[in-house]
Amino acid sequence: MKSAVTTVVTSADAAGRFPSISDLEAVKGSFDRAEARMEAAEKLASSIERLTSEAVDAVYGKGSYQQANKDKCARDINHYLRLINYCLVTGGTGPLDDWGISGMREVIRAQVLPTVAYIEAFTFIRDQVEIPRDMGQQAATEFKALLDYLINALA
Repeated sequence: MKSAVTTVVTSADAAGRFPSISDLEAVKGSFDRAEARMEAAEKLASSIERLTSEAVDAVYGKGSYQQANKDKCARDINHYLRLINYCLVTGGTGPLDDWGISGMREVIRAQVLPTVAYIEAFTFIRDQVEIPRDMGQQAATEFKALLDYLINALA
């Protein structure tokens, strides 16, 4: 599983060296943001169902996509949000990289689901996060960064 620590250690090991000062500073930065990530993970965990429902309703409510795909899209969005939650806890993108981006992209293609609907849904979620109603500034920054990472990977 990729986390800030495993990424630094793996990179240094692959280069045949010990982690450098800048490597260790990157790990420290991840630890410094851990409290914000945990806040975001907690808030996300308590609102995954609501966020999924609101995003799918917003995207499919426009009538641009086949309603038959709505339940599959909701299932997948929920799954992605759970992976983002896991990323917030681990402090890395490993769960999204390993189980979400490559694997789920193939599922979406195989089921002939419109990838753009997912992008719209995650953009909707990202744009709906309100500070401080939903979470603090730093927690929102951590959450939105992972949403942007996913959006860019799906694009």
